[in-house]
Amino acid sequence: MDRFRIYGDTRSGNCLKVKWTAERLGLAHDWIDIDVTSGETRRENFLALNPAGQVPVLERPDGRTLAQSNAILLYLAEGSDLVPADPFDRAKMMEWLFWEQYSHEPYIAVRRYQKRFLNKADSEIDPDLMARGRRALGVMELRLIARDYFVDEALSLADIALVAYTRLAHEGGFDLSEFPAVGGWVRRVESDLGIAHAQMEPS
Repeated sequence: MDRFRIYGDTRSGNCLKVKWTAERLGLAHDWIDIDVTSGETRRENFLALNPAGQVPVLERPDGRTLAQSNAILLYLAEGSDLVPADPFDRAKMMEWLFWEQYSHEPYIAVRRYQKRFLNKADSEIDPDLMARGRRALGVMELRLIARDYFVDEALSLADIALVAYTRLAHEGGFDLSEFPAVGGWVRRVESDLGIAHAQMEPS
């Protein structure tokens, strides 16, 4: 094998951001589709790749593997224009990567999963997910009011990481029309990555 293998589920924003980054950088890779809802990540052959039983997973040509979506992004994009050269800007990008996994994905992605894939009614979902998800979108709105991207006025891994679930927030019942700067940024990043525009209207 002389190519990367990326194991992921295309319904997952965490997986898609790895796919988009590899494609944006022109990295030779094979996408291995994993259905997380059918128990594939709990099978012995997958657990040999990632004992945590989570996607995405990157497998190098030499057989070494790497998990956790944002760690994979940083590895793939090393030395590219997706990682700012300035040390402070690079640290600022990482600040947003950490924030995305701690203060954004646990609310927006989780509420989307419960509504879309578990078919839960709003009354069955913890209301705190909506409150904290809206708070995350508000933080993003403040950052984007006077700028086009999150760091250094250029597309970086921070934008790719954050756009993955933000563009699908409507599937969790969030209304991005309330956050116009975020909505404009989503369109901008989608265009930069050459991916289809999401509808962004709450379902």
